[in-house]
Amino acid sequence: METNSQWIDIETSDGKFGAYLSLPRGGKGPGIVLLQEIFGVNQHIRNVADQYAADGYVVLAPDLFWRQGARIELGYDGDDWQRAVALMQATDFTKAQQDVAATIKVLRGLDAVGNSKVASIGYCFGGRLSYHTAANGLVDAAIAYYGGGIQNSLDRAPEIKVPVLMHFGGSDSHIPLDAVKSIAERFDDNEQVEIHVYDGAEHGFNCNHRGSYNQRAAAEARGNSLIFLSEQI
Repeated sequence: METNSQWIDIETSDGKFGAYLSLPRGGKGPGIVLLQEIFGVNQHIRNVADQYAADGYVVLAPDLFWRQGARIELGYDGDDWQRAVALMQATDFTKAQQDVAATIKVLRGLDAVGNSKVASIGYCFGGRLSYHTAANGLVDAAIAYYGGGIQNSLDRAPEIKVPVLMHFGGSDSHIPLDAVKSIAERFDDNEQVEIHVYDGAEHGFNCNHRGSYNQRAAAEARGNSLIFLSEQI
């Protein structure tokens, strides 16, 4: 993948944090704010950023755990899993949304993005954040991969005014199908919200660094995401 990547700083009233920026070969394109899982902006998230950059997007992935340690990178098992859960539980979700807003402001201000539109894409913890980012009116479109907890934030459904695409695994042990059903029912009258459920796919099915990786579901979801992005931004 021919991309140009680097870490840049995002300034906030609480201090500054890093964000991984990946530029497309042409140097310009629509923007994507890429929102991490609970494992940090690790190699997988950077790979995803580079992949979307190779598709022509300007991608910026903020380090959302910076208040607990800069650029924390974790694996998916054992002690790393336990630490990832602890980091998520210790994260102030309101401040995380503020950090996403600060990241989007920087992203929109880049010459590489110019007047182009911006979307959010998030995974797990980041999927829930992507949903809230859409509700906060910060992006032109949003994608949420297995966003845990969205079913508990359906009071924000009326605030969703932009196109949203959600991906769920049909065999997700963290997000029961009843939760997906409640989300689908809540957005049944909103034609801008599209929901896909992938048969047999577990939580984290998109991540090829995890045992739950499902190549078929990941490929289908990526295809659906690229079509959605091409239509919306």
